[in-house]
Amino acid sequence: MLPKEQVTQIKQQLIQQIETTFPEDKKQAAKQKIEAMDENQLEEFLKQNKLIKEGQPITGEQQNVFRSIVSGQIPSHKIEEDKYALAVLEINPISKGHIILIPKQEATSVEKIPQPVFSLAKKLSKKIKSKLKPKEVKIASSNAFGEFIINVFPVYKNESLNSQKYHAEEAELQEIQGKLETKTIKKIIKRKPQKIQEKEIRLPKRIP
Repeated sequence: MLPKEQVTQIKQQLIQQIETTFPEDKKQAAKQKIEAMDENQLEEFLKQNKLIKEGQPITGEQQNVFRSIVSGQIPSHKIEEDKYALAVLEINPISKGHIILIPKQEATSVEKIPQPVFSLAKKLSKKIKSKLKPKEVKIASSNAFGEFIINVFPVYKNESLNSQKYHAEEAELQEIQGKLETKTIKKIIKRKPQKIQEKEIRLPKRIP
């Protein structure tokens, strides 16, 4: 049977997927159906939708929400990405602007998180400080689905990693993404016009 903590996480991710992919007139009913499921019903739902296989451990890679986010199977609000990690907004944040950094290679301990991921966390911390103006920004690791991720979250009052989370609305997530997302700027290369040498110009002979 699915652990209670995992049930909550899976439901939250399914609801997020409903928010981003379902038609408006079907969203509410679908979300209510997910929220009403108990552990057994949710597990059966996952099997029916081929999100897990019969007899396969729930903690396997196929069920890992983080792996699904990294692979793009679950939509996310991306802030930045490099070859080591994907930084996305937490849909159930501690505070407004809470980012999670998911290592591209699953990290089963903090020691297995590549150092560049921590460097990216510091970079995003400065950006949060600049754009959202919190009192401070905290960086902390946490463990879920058997792997470790990095949390970067603003402190407006006295928030900590153990603070109660809330469900962020889509409008809030899009607003914050617009402020924090690293946008790729394509450089337009202007070529200088080539000078045509006199000897290269050949005019047709004048015909009387």
